[in-house]
Amino acid sequence: MSDNRLGAETSPYLLQHKDNPVAWRPWGPEAFAEAKRTGRPVLLSVGYAACHWCHVMAHESFEDADVAALMNELYVNIKVDREERPDVDQIYMAALHHLGEQGGWPLTMFLDGDGKPFWGGTYFPKTARYGRPGFMDVLTQVAQVYRESPDKVAHNTDAILSRLNAAARPAEGVTLSLADLDKAAQQISGLFDRTHGGLRGAPKFPQSGLLELLWRASARSGDAHLKAVAAFTLNRMCEGGIYDHLGGGFSRYAVDEMWLVPHFEKMLYDNAQLLELLALAYQDTGDELFLLRARETVGWLRREMLTPEGAFAASLDADSEGHEGKFYVWTKAEIEAVLGAEDAAYFGAFYDVSEAGNWEDRIILNRTRFGDVSMVEEARLQPLKDKLLAARAKRVRPGLDDKVLADWNGLMIAALARAGALLGEADWVALASSAFAAVTRLMVKDGALGHSYRAGRLLLPGLASDLAAMARAGTAVHEATGEAAPLAQASAFLETLEQDYLDPASGAYFLTAVGADTLVVRPFSSLDEALPNYNAVAADALVRLAPLTGRDDLRARADRIIAALTGAAAQNPLAHPSLLNALDTRLRLAEIVTVGMRREAFADAALRLPFPTRVVVRAADAAALPKGSLARARADSAPPEGAAFVCVGERCSLPVTEPDQLAGALKDLEA
Repeated sequence: MSDNRLGAETSPYLLQHKDNPVAWRPWGPEAFAEAKRTGRPVLLSVGYAACHWCHVMAHESFEDADVAALMNELYVNIKVDREERPDVDQIYMAALHHLGEQGGWPLTMFLDGDGKPFWGGTYFPKTARYGRPGFMDVLTQVAQVYRESPDKVAHNTDAILSRLNAAARPAEGVTLSLADLDKAAQQISGLFDRTHGGLRGAPKFPQSGLLELLWRASARSGDAHLKAVAAFTLNRMCEGGIYDHLGGGFSRYAVDEMWLVPHFEKMLYDNAQLLELLALAYQDTGDELFLLRARETVGWLRREMLTPEGAFAASLDADSEGHEGKFYVWTKAEIEAVLGAEDAAYFGAFYDVSEAGNWEDRIILNRTRFGDVSMVEEARLQPLKDKLLAARAKRVRPGLDDKVLADWNGLMIAALARAGALLGEADWVALASSAFAAVTRLMVKDGALGHSYRAGRLLLPGLASDLAAMARAGTAVHEATGEAAPLAQASAFLETLEQDYLDPASGAYFLTAVGADTLVVRPFSSLDEALPNYNAVAADALVRLAPLTGRDDLRARADRIIAALTGAAAQNPLAHPSLLNALDTRLRLAEIVTVGMRREAFADAALRLPFPTRVVVRAADAAALPKGSLARARADSAPPEGAAFVCVGERCSLPVTEPDQLAGALKDLEA
């Protein structure tokens, strides 16, 4: 019987492995002490609950008695949930890249007793196939090298650590202008697939940061082509198989270039970023498809992702009953059994239904090839979709990873508040407000924000990504509602970030706090991954909070972060869209100040303007405005019934006396 120690954990991913015959240990000093005591290397396996290939490797190897016996004999085995410990994942994924290997999950790394990596890979089949070495052979050979060639192992660890430390130092900063941002957008738009949308080739990821970069550049420069590229990509995703046409919500990515075949897991963070883009796209284009998909996605969020405490769960698994996508796919006969022959034929003409299917003899519902669908047709399809959704609900559901992650929740809360205010969806704003309250209630202990919460257990301290995203969320909720508490909490999060995460050498932030777990290097990054980079999110939040509080020092912090990281962004704009978007916010943010008895009417009008480059400040009168506010002097002359002022840079408009004049006043200042 193995000495598996995962049974006391709360992470759904770790609990998936608690009955493995592998002697798994959670990440911690005890595991590394055991490695030093026994002289064995550490096998580190990193994955997450919704990961299909993690499940495959688990079934093939970690549930196999022979493989487990070999692992237990030769290694100290550590299992990590990358969503619970993104700091650990970031370090060892970077190490794998420095070994010249492609990244991905499951991540399989071999470490010495100090946690220094010396070799690794991702998924290994149990026995060699498709050009991949067999896992049992890998286990034997790596252990032999560790035992018989310590000099070679030490050389590898030194070389990898040297590269990790070098990578953690940002490139020398450069000054970027709006013209540079426009140039980057033009270059990136040239990489997009004109036939299917998204970056050319396969697999295809949503790349929300890049789509936002194109959208901002189009709004800034007036180049309609850039917005068309982004809108076309959104359209293809909304009609493709990557979107759940019955239940709402987007899958993580598509394995093909047409957005047809998804990896079926649904992640909270993808849907947060896409919700913001759908709201912007609908407001600008009036295309009802974008509004419909936004509403359906929020419907999915309420129905399937809301925890009993009022926060949001992390993800839905790709697999059910041991098969990827089984919950979501259909046969023609199954559809006919639910809808009847006539309605099934009507539905099937839109959704690519055929006897042969379009994926492994099954049907992934999609409208990739159909073309435009009118709202009349949408209305006729809706009750048919409802019937199929009800039938699907009787199937064995994919697993829900119901841990609450502060950073992922922060992204979704901000998206709901921003999109809800922009589109006049008051219930979305209310959902954002209640979720923000839930996260702060569950995850703030003695003033400190944690990273992960589940089953009453809070993982502390939080990461820089948590503080930045929740500051963004608090600011967005305050803008949308006028509530004071979220703004105060956002300010507190950013103060903690400054005190405990600052890298004095660069002026940006480390991912981990002073006093957190000691890792082989202290994680630092400027790159976007599936989530926007935490330094970029922090910079954007600081820029927005400055006019809301009248604190110029917050704007100076944002300038310091941007200056530290623009060198890396200039070298590789494709990997830094969030930082470039934060720079656009810094250079173009419009401060819209509403005062007087009608201030809420003016605030409502201001919130209907695109949120990427505006912030809404409310005040009863001039005296209630922050002392540093540009509009404070002008507000003294505002009529008692109320007015609004628009300030961009160092310029402010004359009083705007009617809410419907705000958009024109902003346009005049931006000209």
